[in-house]
Amino acid sequence: MATAAITYKIKTGFEEEIAEIFSASNFKRAGSPIIRDENGNEIGRITATSLFIKDDRMVRFITFEGTLEDVGRHMAGQDGVQEAERKLAPYLAEPRDTTTVEGFLTYFRNSSMRVLSQLSVDSLPPEILDKL
Repeated sequence: MATAAITYKIKTGFEEEIAEIFSASNFKRAGSPIIRDENGNEIGRITATSLFIKDDRMVRFITFEGTLEDVGRHMAGQDGVQEAERKLAPYLAEPRDTTTVEGFLTYFRNSSMRVLSQLSVDSLPPEILDKL
């Protein structure tokens, strides 16, 4: 399983407005965590997402199976994601076009943070797991 971090440069002073966009009462979750190809075959899955905000930066963490490109394509087609993108637009310090799948994928590629380390229980050697 992999985790990606996607950054957003936002205007300062709007943390509460942005938090409201992503609140449980406003944000419409994806219809399914299952990622499918154009033939309907399962090719991945989003297992978790988290969103953090501070000052002029927001970061979305996505834990997934498959490729980040497929995750981006899946998210780009979700009504709730598109709605959140429209609501978020006035608060972005750097405007971007995410209205098309290609625009969404371009932003995903350009704003992905470099992975320095990803550790999990699954990555521990068996001899360490046996001692736990």
